Amino acid sequence: MNQLRIYPTSINQRFIDQAAEALRRGQIIIYPTDTLYALGCDALNQQAIDRLCRLKGINTQKNTLSIVCADISMASRYARIDNRAFDILRRYLPGPYTFLLPASNALPKVFKGRRIVGIRVPANPIDQALSTALDGPILSTSIPTDGLSEEEITYPDEIYLRFESKDVDLLIDGGHGSDRLSTVVDLTDSTSPEIIRQGAADFNS
Repeated sequence: MNQLRIYPTSINQRFIDQAAEALRRGQIIIYPTDTLYALGCDALNQQAIDRLCRLKGINTQKNTLSIVCADISMASRYARIDNRAFDILRRYLPGPYTFLLPASNALPKVFKGRRIVGIRVPANPIDQALSTALDGPILSTSIPTDGLSEEEITYPDEIYLRFESKDVDLLIDGGHGSDRLSTVVDLTDSTSPEIIRQGAADFNS
């Protein structure tokens, strides 16, 4: 597994481009967000999605898949966002939230069954730069945390040791990460937002 050190306060564009190219080739990466470190792949590459879901043990018939986008404008290509939902996203993003919205037809077939997509725009410059360089969304799921210490899920060197023998191609070391999950809000009915999981930040509609 390759490793790239990228500082959120000083983005190395050459490394960002290298990571984006890895995503285009269907590779799986680990990268920092504003919550937990995450596993990611090109959200428009069905084979890469299948690889990631096998690695994490995700049942696509039962679990909602989430994508990281560079901004709300990009998110609007892949989710149906009405005016009220747009106002909510504009207030809370970028930030540690996952908003569940109706998926658009631009997403691969794996999203079609459940017809819902989680939208993330993390407040981490690495994520925004990576999605911008890819010019598309990153399928994203937090690294497994069950039974692990804070150090094992927040320090890149520890994460590297856990995943170096697994089906992961690249780790972006963005420094010490968070041990908090995103707050998940169901916006499929934007007139009645519902908190599905309370995470790193509060939500008030």
